[in-house]
Amino acid sequence: MSTTGKASTEASQRSGVPAERGPEGERGPEGGREPEQAHEAGQGREPEPALGEAGAQLSTAPLEDSPTAPVGIGVIGWARWFWRQLTSMRVALILLFLLSLGSIPGSLIPQTQVDAMKVAEWKDKHAFWVPVAEKLQLFDVYSSVWFSAIYILLFVSLIGCIVPRTWQFVGQLSGRPPAAPRRLDRLPAYTTWRTEKAPEDVLASAGQLLRGRRFRTEPGGNAVAAEKGYLREAGNLAFHIALIVLLVAFATGQLFKSEGGKLVLRGKGFANTLTQYDDFKSGSLFDPDELPPFSFTLDRFDAEYEKTGPQKGTAREFKAYVTYSEGAHGTPKKAEIEVNRPLQVDGAKVYLLGHGYAPVVSVTDPTGKVVYRDSVPMLPFDNNLSSSGAVKVTDGYRNASGEKEQLGFNAMFVPTFAGEGKGTMLSQFPALDFPVLALSAYHGSLGVDSGLPQNVYQLTTAKMKEFKDADGQLFKQKLLPGETMTLPDGAGTVKFEGVERWATFQVSQQPGNTLALVGAVAAIAGLSASLFIRRRRIWVRAVTGKDGVTVVEMAGLGRSESARLPEELAVLAAALHERAPSAPQPVEAEEGERG
Repeated sequence: MSTTGKASTEASQRSGVPAERGPEGERGPEGGREPEQAHEAGQGREPEPALGEAGAQLSTAPLEDSPTAPVGIGVIGWARWFWRQLTSMRVALILLFLLSLGSIPGSLIPQTQVDAMKVAEWKDKHAFWVPVAEKLQLFDVYSSVWFSAIYILLFVSLIGCIVPRTWQFVGQLSGRPPAAPRRLDRLPAYTTWRTEKAPEDVLASAGQLLRGRRFRTEPGGNAVAAEKGYLREAGNLAFHIALIVLLVAFATGQLFKSEGGKLVLRGKGFANTLTQYDDFKSGSLFDPDELPPFSFTLDRFDAEYEKTGPQKGTAREFKAYVTYSEGAHGTPKKAEIEVNRPLQVDGAKVYLLGHGYAPVVSVTDPTGKVVYRDSVPMLPFDNNLSSSGAVKVTDGYRNASGEKEQLGFNAMFVPTFAGEGKGTMLSQFPALDFPVLALSAYHGSLGVDSGLPQNVYQLTTAKMKEFKDADGQLFKQKLLPGETMTLPDGAGTVKFEGVERWATFQVSQQPGNTLALVGAVAAIAGLSASLFIRRRRIWVRAVTGKDGVTVVEMAGLGRSESARLPEELAVLAAALHERAPSAPQPVEAEEGERG
C-alpha cells in the first residue's frame, strides 16, 4: 500500500488509518501532473484550474484586476491606479508608520495648545531653529496641515481596505463550501482507505461527524464539503474597523475636549465656569456652554511622607477631602480625591495634580491699619517643597508721607528649616516640622496697572525700590509663624500669621475616551482571532471501486501551510474510520505479497 504526499503519510500515521491508493491509481485521472497546485493554493497563490473553487478565496483580500485586462490611460486610469494604491494594505501600514513618526515632534517640542509659556522658553533657548519650526508647524503638530493630511489619508485608506473585504466576507457567510476538486490527493493533507460500508453511509457519517465538529457542510454527488474558521476573517475585519474607531475617537477627543487647571486653597471653593480657571484649553469645536454645572470646596488636604530610611521624604498618600454639588442648587455631597482616583461629576473628571503651602501674611501701613491679609500660594521647586513666591500689596497702602504706593515682597518658604548657621535655606522635609518664611521688601509700582499679564509667583521690580537696612543693603528677614517684620522708616509691618495648604486640580472632559476604549478592546479581540483561528476546508469522497469495495478519500486545505491541518485531518479520519472501518485485503493481494 502507498500514500500520496507527505502530509497524507503523516495524517495516516497519526490517525492509525491505513493509507491506500486513490481510486484511479497514484497518477489519477489527469496523469503525471505534479501536485504543486494545491501547495500553491495553500500558500495563498492563485490556484490552478484543477482545484477550481476549492482553493479560491480563503480570505477576504480583495480580488486583483485580471492581468490581461488593461487598466487604461488618462485621468480615469491614473485615478484608478491611485485609488488602488491608497487602499492597499501596504500603503495603510506606511501611513500608520508616518502618523507615529509625525507624533514624535509633538512629544519633544512644547505645543502651544498645551503650554504657551514653555513654547516661549523653547524659542528663547533655540532661536536659530524657530523659523524652521514655525514653517513646519512644529509648535502645533496635531493641528498642522501635514499631520492632518496623513490622518485623513490613513482614514480613507483604512475605509478603502475594509469596505470591499466586508462585502466579500458577507457574501462568503451566505455561501456554501465549494465542491471537492477532482484530485484530492494533490492537497497538502490527504488520506485514503477502503471500507465495506456503502458510499452513502460513509458520506452520511462524514457529514454528521463534521457538523458535530462545527464545520459548515455541503453534500454534493459522491463527496461532502466542509469549511470552518470564518471568524478568522471576521477578526481581521474587526481589527481594521477598530483602527477606524480609534481614529474617530482621537479626532473626537481633540475637537471636543476641554481641560483646565485650578489652584484651590483649603476652605476655598471652585465653580465650573470658564472665568474660574487659572488656565484652560479646549478643542476647536468645544462650546463653553457645555461645561457641566458643578462646584466644590476643599475642606481638608492630607499628605503622608516616609520619615526614615533611604526613602525619607517620599510621599505615601495624598488625599483631598471636598464637598461638591451638581447643578446650581444640588445637594452637597462629601467625596475624597486621590492621585489617579478622580471625582466624576456629570461627564467631567476632577483630578488631583499637586499640592503646596500658602503662608498667611498680613501687612499694616504706618498708621497700623491692616491693608492686606491673605494666604499666598508658594510654588514648590524641589521634592521637599522648598517654595518661592511673591506677596503683592496692590491697593490701600499709603506711605509715611501719605502717598499711595504699592508694596512687594520676594518670598521663600521652607516647611522644615535646617536651622540658623546650617548654610542653606532649602527644606529638609516636606512636612510642616519647622516652617520659616524669608522676605525681602520693595516699594513703588508693581506694574499691574499696565494691562500686561504677570506671573503671580514672581515679583517685577523694574519700577520698584528696595527697602534698605542699617547697612544700606536690601532689607530682608526670616520669620517664624507669629513673628512680625518691621519695615524701615516706619513704613509699616509684615506678620507671618500661619500656613495654609493648597491643592491643584485638573477638570477635564474627554468625550472620545469611551469610544477609544471600545476600539482598543475590539482591536485586541480582532487581532487575537485573526492570529489564532485557522480557516480550512475538508472534503470527504466515497466511491465504489472496481472490485465493489468503497474507497474513502479525505483531504484538507488551509489558507497557509500548517502542521495543525494534517493533525486535524488525522483526528477526523480516525473518527470516521471507527464508523467506516477498513475492509479486509483481497485474498489475491495477500497471496501476491507472500509470493
